[in-house]
Amino acid sequence: MSSETIHTDQAPTNAHYAQAVRAGGLIFVSGQGPFDPETGAVVGLTIQEQVHQCLANVQAILEAAGSSIEKVVSATFLLRDPDDFAGLNEEWDRWFGDAPPARQGARHPLDMPSLRISIAAIAEA
Repeated sequence: MSSETIHTDQAPTNAHYAQAVRAGGLIFVSGQGPFDPETGAVVGLTIQEQVHQCLANVQAILEAAGSSIEKVVSATFLLRDPDDFAGLNEEWDRWFGDAPPARQGARHPLDMPSLRISIAAIAEA
C-alpha cells in the first residue's frame, strides 16, 4: 500500500512527524495541540477554546488533503485534567453535533501546564 504525506501552512508543523498521512482511502491526522499555526503559541485558556483550536488545526489539515471535518470517523484525545471532560464535550458537540465520530481518550502524560488537550483524527479521504 502506498502512502502520501499531507502538509499545510494553515496548521502547526513539526519536523519530526507528518501533519497527516493518506493511506488506504483514509487520512490519519497526527495529534494536534491548541497551537497557533503562525506563532506556535498555545491558543486559549479554557478547555473549550483549546478544543476549538485543536479541531481547527485538524480541519485545516483535512482540507489540505481534500477531505473535511465531516468525514472524521474516529478521534483520539489526550486530556490533561479529567475535570475538563464536560467542557471538551461542550465544544465537541458544536463541531460534530448529531453525527459524532467514534472516540477514545486518555489522560495527557505531558507536563505542559498551558496545554490542556491534544486531538488526533482519522477521516475518509
